Amino acid sequence: MFHLVLGLPWLVVVTRFILPLPWIWPAKALLAGVLLIASQHLVFNRISSGSIFAPEYPRPLIVAFNFLFGATVLLAVFQIALDLLSLIPLLLNGHFPVVPPVVRYVMGTVAIVLAAIGVAQAVRIPPLKNVDIAIKDLPEAFDGYRLLQLTDLHLSRLFPVSWAEAVVKKANELKTDLIVVTGDFIDGHLERRRADIAPLAQLQAPDGIFAIPGNHEYYFGYDDWIAHDASLGMRMLTNEHAVIARGADRIVIAGVTDLAAFGRTMPNPDLTAALNGVPVEAPVILLDHQPRMAAETAKRGIALQLSGHTHGGMVLGLDRLVARANGGFVSGLYEVGDMQLYVNNGTGLWPGFALRLGRPSELTVFTLRRRS
Repeated sequence: MFHLVLGLPWLVVVTRFILPLPWIWPAKALLAGVLLIASQHLVFNRISSGSIFAPEYPRPLIVAFNFLFGATVLLAVFQIALDLLSLIPLLLNGHFPVVPPVVRYVMGTVAIVLAAIGVAQAVRIPPLKNVDIAIKDLPEAFDGYRLLQLTDLHLSRLFPVSWAEAVVKKANELKTDLIVVTGDFIDGHLERRRADIAPLAQLQAPDGIFAIPGNHEYYFGYDDWIAHDASLGMRMLTNEHAVIARGADRIVIAGVTDLAAFGRTMPNPDLTAALNGVPVEAPVILLDHQPRMAAETAKRGIALQLSGHTHGGMVLGLDRLVARANGGFVSGLYEVGDMQLYVNNGTGLWPGFALRLGRPSELTVFTLRRRS
């Protein structure tokens, strides 16, 4: 079933785009074959590398697969749109219009250009995004406090050690008070990702580095990754909290494990445990990888929740589908009851669909402001 779903865009492109082209059959067959291989790249990942999430072959090949698959999906969308428009003359004249080859050439060119831009946007070092957050009764000492959120790094053969080093360098240059990492550090087992994640040990912030697991940690040896991340100098908030003090003033950074824990032997997310013993007067900033429980979380007096997981939906239009699977939350700042929720587009994204169009990656710096 998995390969059939992946193959649907390819089937549309072959039957509605390639076959009508005025090309010789060997050329059509070659193009269809190349796109077929690209459409099944996740299956190839599983066969060659043991997981659809962690291809262990050279980076240029991963980039090529994502480019070709992205172009196929975009071209399928364009072709479906063209066919829907063709229904108008069908209803008026009783037959489909003849589509000149130049129309298909333009569609193909646009799909190729957009796919190239999308992959380039996906793998770049993320740009800085500044977000001001007004928090009711924020202690005066924390007015102007700055924290950096990294999330969904997905360190892998697509986002290797050189990329991680560049992200860490840029993060440290921002000189924020605190750094948080809200899950999905990696794609791959510890023995394969040890070098790729090593640069995270160089992250620096006066009040420390705090982190939580994402769902992908559960796919590649949760216990190993939690211990290893902690060894890099990060405090893993697995249903725990930390108090940040400025004299007598305090804020709380709390974190929960991921929803992927359900059905496994690892600790399930437990907000009650994470908030146990929190100073009553201190605003709470919650780290929760997935945003879909935000409506329930908002009832617990949280001031700000920081999440990731959605990658911002990756592509405008597709983001609406991603939102439906995440409680309606997909990208940016939301008011959820009295709580503010920020869903980060992600620092990186998983190598299976490395395409960004209209949903850019981000290094997100939050500046806390006092709201009376």
